[in-house]
Amino acid sequence: MNRDSNAYTFIFAAVMVIVVASALAIAATSLQPMQAENVRKEKMQNILSTIGIEVERDQAEQEFNAYIKEEIALTSEGDIDESVNAFNIDLAKELKKPVEEQRFPLYRAEVDGKSYFIIPLRGAGLWDAIWGYISLEDDINTIKGAVFDHKGETPGLGAEITQSWFEERFQEEKIFDPESGDFVGVTVMKGYSGGNDKNDNAIDAISGATITGDGVTDMIYNRLQYYLPYLKEKNVKVALNN
Repeated sequence: MNRDSNAYTFIFAAVMVIVVASALAIAATSLQPMQAENVRKEKMQNILSTIGIEVERDQAEQEFNAYIKEEIALTSEGDIDESVNAFNIDLAKELKKPVEEQRFPLYRAEVDGKSYFIIPLRGAGLWDAIWGYISLEDDINTIKGAVFDHKGETPGLGAEITQSWFEERFQEEKIFDPESGDFVGVTVMKGYSGGNDKNDNAIDAISGATITGDGVTDMIYNRLQYYLPYLKEKNVKVALNN
């Protein structure tokens, strides 16, 4: 075939496209198990981070198994569904279901003899999904820690929810109103002037990221409300046993 002809050029280009596409497909397929394993261990790292346990990825599973004592899947009414593996629940898929069909994963950790309840979060920011984990102390009111992540928030603005200085603002905040006793969550408040008050159910927002902050507020309230029936019952039983 004449290498200077148009036909040769088209055939050569088609063959190269097929070869490159096949190579990329093989590489992607072969890397999938490694990628899935990295995601699984990163999830463990994030869960542990909310209770102050920072570990490297290669140590994540060992430390997760040491500190996490229970993995529970709850219904929207607070009942335990033993047929579901809590760790494998995909919140992105669950949120597309009616609430009564959703399952809510919950982790109970023990650190130095104290129990913590870790709740996965997922909601909407300015541009796309935001998610994270929040842990409660055994009074079912005080936040031990929180971690957040996002898919497409604005760098330097909404994307700052992943920064430790923002996440640390949630530590020791309360989720129940101190006067009424009602569940109110934690509000990410623009123009907040409460200083270091841990009993006002609010923290200072990120400047220029109001919508993302509102998304964090809504995410915490909307997800935690489904855990309260179980956690309140658990708290009462602990109090009675003590």
